[in-house]
Amino acid sequence: MESVVLDTLDRQLVHALRLDGRASFSRIADVIGTSDRTVARRYQRLREAQALRVVGLPDVRRTGMVEWFVRLACAPEAVLPVAQALAERTDTCWVGLSSGGTEITCVTQARQGSLNGSLLLPKLPKTSRLTAVKAQCRLRIVAGESGWRGSMSALDPRQTAALTRSVDTSRALRLTERDERLLRVLAQDGRAAVPQLAAATGWSESSVRRRMEELRYAGVLRFDVEMDPSLYGRPLETMLWLTVAPAELNRVSGTLAEHPEVAYAATTTGRSNVVAVLLCRDADDLYDYLATRVGTLAGVLGAETTPVTRHLKRVGTVPTPTPHSIRP
Repeated sequence: MESVVLDTLDRQLVHALRLDGRASFSRIADVIGTSDRTVARRYQRLREAQALRVVGLPDVRRTGMVEWFVRLACAPEAVLPVAQALAERTDTCWVGLSSGGTEITCVTQARQGSLNGSLLLPKLPKTSRLTAVKAQCRLRIVAGESGWRGSMSALDPRQTAALTRSVDTSRALRLTERDERLLRVLAQDGRAAVPQLAAATGWSESSVRRRMEELRYAGVLRFDVEMDPSLYGRPLETMLWLTVAPAELNRVSGTLAEHPEVAYAATTTGRSNVVAVLLCRDADDLYDYLATRVGTLAGVLGAETTPVTRHLKRVGTVPTPTPHSIRP
């Protein structure tokens, strides 16, 4: 990634795309008070520098899928081949190296209730250098579902309201094979042009626009923004695995959601039943956060940290479900 420094307008653009990843440049420009050409130029600059990417993703809960956090310990010489093999799979949506490059953490998606598709483990590369595997099912996202709060402070409440979309998850939709084609393109580029989406789906451009609106309003399709956290002065990314007393889960997870260091958090199955992604300035900042913020939370029985040293795959390029009724 080439050197990029975010100014106020860049941060406003990122915040706007967090709220509505498909918002037109003219609409964003109108909300933040600049020209659409300026917004388009800023977006293109960040995109070409690989500092920003918008992706469209199906909502896991609404499409009958479940997510698993999988941790794999490997001999050092096997880590990269195994991680690369995982990143090439269509059922993984995040793959990273941590713990000094001796551990792989990945997020995989499986169809709920499917005995054949619910486990990644039988499909792992066959190697004796794989020394340990731990899998935990995600139960509930408690922070970061709409993006890291640290990248969502550039717009004022009026601007935020102008770009916030309404959603009605009580509606039931049935995904079709053409919807799957649509979602595959959006997983690569959430701002793909309508003519490209029409060519991929076989729909007319007006049908593409109408169907995307239906999927978004029903909460089936959402958009995420991939950003390099170092652009916000927080280059140290760390996985935090907490063991929390069940009676304190709501309180602890609610507190984590308010912490600016927490980019994402979810409750899971397993002994360490809360997982979070932390973004810190440096090792001292991480120490202070663990000692003064996490360490003082009643109900936290244990904590483990694994710094992320490399990403092989981020969000996007995820599998789409077979046609079925979307659950309200």
